[in-house]
Amino acid sequence: MSMTYYTLGNSGLRIIRLALGTMTFGTEWGWGADRDTARAMFDAYVEAGGNFFDTADLYTGGTAETWLGEFVAERGLRDKAVIATKFTFNSEPGNPNAGGNGRKNIMRAVDASLKRLGTDHIDLYLLHVWDRITPAEEVLRTLDDLVRAGKVRHIGLSDVPAWYAGRAQAIAELRGYEPVSALQLEYSLAERAIEHEYVPFATHHGAGIMVWSPLASGLLSGKYKLTQGANAGRLDGFRNTTHPGFQKFSDRNWAIVAELEKVATELGRSMAQVALNWVATRPGVASVILRATKLSQLEDNLGALDFSIPAELRARLEKVSATPAPFPHPYFGSEIQVRVTGGAVTGDKPAGYSPAVMIEGEAVSISSD
Repeated sequence: MSMTYYTLGNSGLRIIRLALGTMTFGTEWGWGADRDTARAMFDAYVEAGGNFFDTADLYTGGTAETWLGEFVAERGLRDKAVIATKFTFNSEPGNPNAGGNGRKNIMRAVDASLKRLGTDHIDLYLLHVWDRITPAEEVLRTLDDLVRAGKVRHIGLSDVPAWYAGRAQAIAELRGYEPVSALQLEYSLAERAIEHEYVPFATHHGAGIMVWSPLASGLLSGKYKLTQGANAGRLDGFRNTTHPGFQKFSDRNWAIVAELEKVATELGRSMAQVALNWVATRPGVASVILRATKLSQLEDNLGALDFSIPAELRARLEKVSATPAPFPHPYFGSEIQVRVTGGAVTGDKPAGYSPAVMIEGEAVSISSD
């Protein structure tokens, strides 16, 4: 795995580009990894140089946070580990204040997560999903209070409308609150909708994108075939459900799978590695969350950044997975924009105006020997 660390959004938090997701830690949901397998995956990730762990308060009923906290403590990694967890979903059916993004629930949720994780602070605390009713002002003020209290270091948003993310960041900037450093969103060759609104927001306003479901719930790993029967994997269990996040079997996606398989064969890499490499190297992406139920799956995924996809092969993947831009984005292309510039070639900044910062090389000696 690549050992290069990058800062998350506009923060000073250094993270690895492949994060270890823990939604599969525990079998309470009828699938996932038992404790021994989860520990083996944790160890493999750490030994490969990983430092970024993603979890949530209600993943596998709290087991994911508990195991992650125990694994980190057993290896004495708390200062090295960057732990991200999330709040929103309800922990007590029938009690509306045991879920959502209001101040009452956030305060309850953060203390419960800290206890399960066995730590005194959370490095990145994220709103899990927009609840449609809590004012952004209340959310940002509460999260800022947690930062000032030392319980949280940085904050982020997951699965929110783009307008809400923009409003939240504006509130933080205008009121001097802790800014949004991360957006956690679904992104893959099979799901590219975030490119139109969220990626420009992330690159312009300092919120690094943390990608979830980069393999489209396993579809892009190659385990599912158009003509096969059921039981190839977890996605089969959702074939006949209405859950919007698991409706992956479509003519478009099968075409993507077919082209991905051809590209992977030409590169001599697994389909999963190619799909992960593609999404990890897209604009705005800070880190990609790896979620596995088997050690062998994780070990394969950890090699996703050990190669580059040639431009010609990348173009083939992007062509087969392309989707029409929604309104009003067709008006932002060159065909319309040249009427704004009067036909003159116009850009924001020349190439090389803001070169990337990369710190590498040998450290100077401070010894006289």
